[in-house]
Amino acid sequence: MKQVIVAGGTGYLGRPLIEKLCADGFRVAAIARPQSAAKLPTGCGVITGNALDSRSYQDQVPAGSTFVHLVGTPHPAPWKAAEFRSIDLVSLEQSVAAAKRAAVEHFVFVSVAHPAPAMKAFVEVRMKCEEKIRESGLDATILRPWYVLGPGHYWPYALVPVYKVLEAIPSTRESAMRLGLVTHGQMVNTLAAAVASGGAGIRVLETAAIRAGIMQESRSSPSH
Repeated sequence: MKQVIVAGGTGYLGRPLIEKLCADGFRVAAIARPQSAAKLPTGCGVITGNALDSRSYQDQVPAGSTFVHLVGTPHPAPWKAAEFRSIDLVSLEQSVAAAKRAAVEHFVFVSVAHPAPAMKAFVEVRMKCEEKIRESGLDATILRPWYVLGPGHYWPYALVPVYKVLEAIPSTRESAMRLGLVTHGQMVNTLAAAVASGGAGIRVLETAAIRAGIMQESRSSPSH
C-alpha cells in the first residue's frame, strides 16, 4: 500500500484529496500543527509539524513515499506578494528539502498556468517553486491550473461562454486553453491520479490535461 504525505491537508484541495486517497486504499498522513490536526479527514494520520520548517517533520517522511505539496496563501490576490514569498515559496522549499532527504519516490505540486496577464507576483513565485523542484532532482508531477471553480469560487462560471468563443478562434485558442477554467472535482481527481501513477522525470499537466484527467502531457528529466 503506497504511503502518501500531504502538506496543506486542511485546505481547499487537501481535505477532499485526502478523503479520496483514503477511500482508494492509500495510507495518508498530513503535516499539521497541533491546533489544526482536528480538521483533517477521518482515516488520515497526523505528522505534527510546521510546514514552514522541515526540521519539525522531516524525520517522519518515509522513504519511497509520495509527497503532495498543497500549502499556499488563501485566496491569492495581487496585494499578497509578501505572503506568496513568505508562505508559498518557503513552504515549498521546506517540503522539497524534506522530500529529498527522505528520498521520496514522487513529488506532486500545484503551480499556476503561465505566462499570464495578471497575478504577476503569484505567477513569479510559483514559477520559482517549479524551478526549485527541477533543481532538486526529484521525480515530480506539476499541475498548472489558472482558476479552480468550486465552493466559494463560482463567479467565473459566467465567463464560460466567453472562453468557448476564444477557444474556437485560432489566434486566441492557445491562451484561452492555457488560462481556462477547471473544476474542483477535476483537480482532486487529477491529483489522485498523479499519486496513483507515480513519477518518472518531471511531468507537467496543463489545463487541458487536468480537464481530461490525462497523466501523460509533457515530461522532462529533473536536474541533478
